[in-house]
This record gives sequence, structure tokens and C-alpha cells, in this order.
Amino acid sequence: MVLSKLQSRPQGISIENPYKQIMLEHAARLKEEAKSPRNNSKAYFSSLTFAEASVPTEDVKVKSKLSQYLAKFSFKKVRSHEMHNRADKYLPKIAKILKSYGIPEDFKYIPIVESGLDPRVSSHKGAGGYWQFMPTTARLYGLKVNGNVDERKDFIKSTHAAARYLKSLYEEFGDWTLVAAAYNVGGGSLKSSIRNQKKDDYYKLRLNGETASYVYKIISVKEVIENPRMYGYKI
Repeated sequence: MVLSKLQSRPQGISIENPYKQIMLEHAARLKEEAKSPRNNSKAYFSSLTFAEASVPTEDVKVKSKLSQYLAKFSFKKVRSHEMHNRADKYLPKIAKILKSYGIPEDFKYIPIVESGLDPRVSSHKGAGGYWQFMPTTARLYGLKVNGNVDERKDFIKSTHAAARYLKSLYEEFGDWTLVAAAYNVGGGSLKSSIRNQKKDDYYKLRLNGETASYVYKIISVKEVIENPRMYGYKI
């Protein structure tokens, strides 16, 4: 009787396994995730560099943390092309200035991490401008910051000042990854951490949360800007 009902069912009406669509959607999602460089490619992770130095992604903790920040800067999370638009406008100019001081090109991504390349951004601590200089540091490297003028918001002048600052940090630390960390936390504080922990490897140092994630953020921004389609951006 059941067979006769099934056979007599009008054409165009089919009986589907209620879980079939869910299973298909799940399979499609797994297939898409498998394409992701964050989940799929050991070769991809081993190719990652910062300031021409390899990132130790063979360390499970390093790889996991980097995956976390790559995901955070993906289109799925950010949902904006503004980052790429500003990058196209400013990064070539920043790279040219940094090169004139002998600074690795990867440092051009710092203003994206610091301010999103928006000179109007300021922190609760008083940092401001493209490169988020504190007033005292800005003045030390040649910028005017007073009640009438704030050259931290001047793109060209602040980038030259940042290059001078980065160069002085390299003379102090002799390692570009540590230079990036020092840019965030300050040279004195980083020196103290190195001295107390008897380590001079950024990836092994115990640092405050912001500084401990800082280089990972720069690398992630670099990857998302340079490989937009891999991270969901239709550029």
C-alpha cells in the first residue's frame, strides 16, 4: 500500500531525505574552508615573512596566533574595502620614504594597524596621527605638536619622522622584528623584558597583550592587502 502511494504520487513532487540539504551545505562549507590558506597550506605558512625574516610557523602557538589574526582581517570580519582603498593611495608613498632610510618595506603596514591610515585617530593615551606618535616622541623626531600645529597629521612629515624613529630603534636592537615590538611598547620597556627574561626572540618573549600581538597584526594586514582574494575581498 505504501508502494502504491509512492508510485501514484504526481510527477514533479519528490521525497527528499530531510537531512540531505544540510549535509550538502555542510560539505560545501568544508570544501570552501579547505581552500583557505589559513587551513590548507603548510607551504603557505612556511612562506610567510616579516622584514625579510622567516616567521617561525613551525611553532604551533605562532601558527595558531597568526591564523587568528589572518581571520580577523579577512573580509568576513572586516567587511570593508576601505582598508585596500587607503592602502592603494598611501602605501607606495610610504614604501618610497622608508626605502630612502633603509627601512624594510613591511613597515609600511604599521600605519594601517595603528590608525587605519586615518590622521584623525587618537588614543586615550594621547597618541595621534597616521603613525600614532605620542607628542614627546613626535617632537623628538622633528615634528611640531602644540596648540596650533600637529604635524603628526601631516602624511609626509610624519612618515619621515617614523622612518627616523625606526632607524634609531634598529641601531638599538639590531633586529627588525624587535624594532616593530619596540615601536609599539617603547624601547626602554622592551629592553627591560629582554633583560629580565634573558631572551631576545620576539616570538618567545612574554609581553603585554597588545605588543605580543603587534607583529602578528602587521603580518596579517600585509597578507590581506597583498592577497585580497584569498581572504574574501573582491578587488
